Amino acid sequence: MAHTIISNVCEGIADCVDACPVACIHPGKGANPKGTAFYWIDFQTCIDCGICLQVCPVEGAILPEERPELQQIS
Repeated sequence: MAHTIISNVCEGIADCVDACPVACIHPGKGANPKGTAFYWIDFQTCIDCGICLQVCPVEGAILPEERPELQQIS
């Protein structure tokens, strides 16, 4: 099962992007409701390795489960 970046919590730091071994994390368009950049995980590409969760400095920004309703793309 894929991980999920919670769009409303993500602060666009992008440590997860650099750490992802399969390049499944992409920038969202615009800003989230907090006014920060955000990223999203392509569930079809994610291999559920959990590296993104380990490197993200933002508490609660990534969940170890697939929750598409919490993740916006644009």
